[in-house]
Amino acid sequence: MAARRRAEEMRERVVLGEFGVRNVHTTDFPGNYPGYDDAWDQQRFEEGFRVDVVREEEDALEFDMVGIDAAIANAFRRILLAEVPTMAVEKVFVYNNTSIVQDEILAHRLGLIPIRADPRLFEYRNQGDEEGTEIDTLQFQLKIKCSRNPQAAKESSDPNELYINHKVYSKHMTWVPLGNQPDLFPDADFRPVHDDILIAQLRPGQEIDVLMHCVKGIGKDHAKFSPVATASYRLLPDITLLQPVEDEAAELLQKCFSPGVIEVQNIKGKKVARVANARLDTFSREVFRHESLKNLVRLARVRNHYIFSVESTGILPPDVLVSEAIKILMGKCQRFLNELDSVPME
Repeated sequence: MAARRRAEEMRERVVLGEFGVRNVHTTDFPGNYPGYDDAWDQQRFEEGFRVDVVREEEDALEFDMVGIDAAIANAFRRILLAEVPTMAVEKVFVYNNTSIVQDEILAHRLGLIPIRADPRLFEYRNQGDEEGTEIDTLQFQLKIKCSRNPQAAKESSDPNELYINHKVYSKHMTWVPLGNQPDLFPDADFRPVHDDILIAQLRPGQEIDVLMHCVKGIGKDHAKFSPVATASYRLLPDITLLQPVEDEAAELLQKCFSPGVIEVQNIKGKKVARVANARLDTFSREVFRHESLKNLVRLARVRNHYIFSVESTGILPPDVLVSEAIKILMGKCQRFLNELDSVPME
């Protein structure tokens, strides 16, 4: 019985110790454990696999993906970072720039501004095509000149009072339709995601006049195309009290974990610790610093339970990004199957 419990722990838990981590590698492959049928079974996978949405906001999504291997979870994360396409500034045509910001720095700053445009409406631009068309290019113009404010008080030293248009923001970027884009996108509102991104500061007489071409691309080519500010996952924490923890030890144990993880209850006049919500813990392993506590708790993570956090840059909602990443992963799997089918069998 003890041997089976150890086998279950090795198969299902990553255990955090005082000086290391055990059971890091996946070991549930066919034939590794006597008495276990670990052969791939689609029905068993479908019964064990699930996705639970925990929190959904305008630009953030947290969900659990249960019943998969680390390789699939990491592939999904990398696709979100580097292979879901977006629109970003690729070409900057500088007609006039008398600001203190060099042309190259200005172009770089413009390229990193997220553009609110659905990339699914556009095609990839052909390599070597410098002009662009209405189906593969969005055109923006930034034309602004700083001047003195004639209404400013003589004794004022505040640039916000002294000058007009002395701060160049992303809101000054305006969409210039190409070809028949007004007919293709009659209800479109192509613009930067945020209006308050500071691009440059000007003084009277200085001006910026540039034209920008936005194209479709992926984060693998350049980070400016990445649709997420962050996409990460962690394994679900699993905290087990090996024996009752009471009174002062209970209060000390509570302080060793993140707020909300350990709850101290009053039972028959005694303070008793219990695990309230292990999910909230960050596993600082503070408990191992206390000799009186470190043998009373087992810290582990559930091997096949992944907590994903996806934060969008605002170009597309996070739920759309997740669905697009799933489509890309499915496409990769299909291409792999097609390659296998094309290999002649001997």
